[in-house]
Amino acid sequence: MHLHILVSCSSAAAFAPNAQPAAQTALSAESDRRAFLGAAAAFGAAAIPAAANAVVDYENIAYLGGSGVVDLNNANVRAYIRMPGMYPSAAGKIVSHGPYKTVSEVYNIPGLTAAEKDVIKKYESRFTTKEPAPEYAIDRINNGLYR
Repeated sequence: MHLHILVSCSSAAAFAPNAQPAAQTALSAESDRRAFLGAAAAFGAAAIPAAANAVVDYENIAYLGGSGVVDLNNANVRAYIRMPGMYPSAAGKIVSHGPYKTVSEVYNIPGLTAAEKDVIKKYESRFTTKEPAPEYAIDRINNGLYR
């Protein structure tokens, strides 16, 4: 019987941890917290995307709607508001298609009505086609300006 109790105790000791867990002190808790926050900050900094390389001095900025001439390849749909009859239907079709090599290519837009062609013809002298700039392509249809 004594042998049975001795074997039971020794086998139970095999499943018990060898060392007691270290007592958590305020000092070690503070260092653990700092290590965690440091790792979290490093991960957060790595997750932030790099800033976009915007062209600040775009040489054709005047043709985006700030002058009498509008660039068909880069101007936003709202650049056509100052041309009665262009906005929103004809202007929307112009910015949804393209890019255009010449101004006359806008007449080949599928679904363009005769009235829209007439209004485009009316303002044709106010249009130009510059090289499409990727910085402005994303804002051609919707630039996020709302009334």
